[in-house]
Amino acid sequence: MLSGLLQRLRAHPLALGLLGAGAVLGLGGLGWLARDLSASSEAASRPSLLQLLEQVTQPSPSRQLPPRRPAPPPPPRPAWVSPMARQCVDLDPRLRQRLEGELSALSVRRQRLTIDPSNYGVRFKSDAFGNPVDPTPQVVVLHETVFGIGSALSTFQTPHPRDEDQVSYHTLIGLDGQVIDVLDPSQRAFGAGNSAFNGRWVVTNPRVGGSINNFALHISLETPLDGEDNDSGHSGYSGKQYDALALVLADWMGRFPIPADHITTHRQVDLGGERADPRSFDWSELESRLAALGQLC
Repeated sequence: MLSGLLQRLRAHPLALGLLGAGAVLGLGGLGWLARDLSASSEAASRPSLLQLLEQVTQPSPSRQLPPRRPAPPPPPRPAWVSPMARQCVDLDPRLRQRLEGELSALSVRRQRLTIDPSNYGVRFKSDAFGNPVDPTPQVVVLHETVFGIGSALSTFQTPHPRDEDQVSYHTLIGLDGQVIDVLDPSQRAFGAGNSAFNGRWVVTNPRVGGSINNFALHISLETPLDGEDNDSGHSGYSGKQYDALALVLADWMGRFPIPADHITTHRQVDLGGERADPRSFDWSELESRLAALGQLC
């Protein structure tokens, strides 16, 4: 029967060609079917696109940051109580008029000097333990130079590779009322070492304790000649110094969240009990001027 079929196909070549083509297509179809079945099997074993996306978006446990450690608090000490009282009425109109005129000209009056980079740094946004901290200036610390203003500037402009020798303030005020800025308030002056203010400090190096420098501004008054020693006091600061000090403070208080009771002294913030500056400081002189400028109301 098969031999007869073959003889008839030979007699009709077109039919034979169609039969061959059909056989090829059939075998090809079987191959495609087998390939599809194999692909389906492999696809079933592979993760879907959604699963791959989930793997990418979900953090790996090994990449998570270690938990933050709480920063140690400063040692307890009495809170600062400002010697200046709130004043809103009975202000000296002549003093107010004079100081407001000087305040408007303060930007022209201020001098700016550059100091060595070893004597200052940047304000940190996190402490040594990974905790976020606010570097905005919120406290002003009053100092004195002990020696002349030229000596202080020379020290600031000298490189100091050792941490214990590095020192700076943001602004200095001469006996004649001269205002010299050596650091922008955005920078961290090395004005107070181991220090705290009302139970607050920032630890940036656990080996040396904490400091208020990260959120403080430092301003220093030139010491009179009779104060260039270790005595407990001297003849005091000039009226022009108190004028200039009030002007700089009023400017800072208008730019930063610094209330009047956050103006303090190096003696108060020093945790080592070694600092006494500013000696012979007359708070009533500063109080009357800040009141006239509307900073105590």
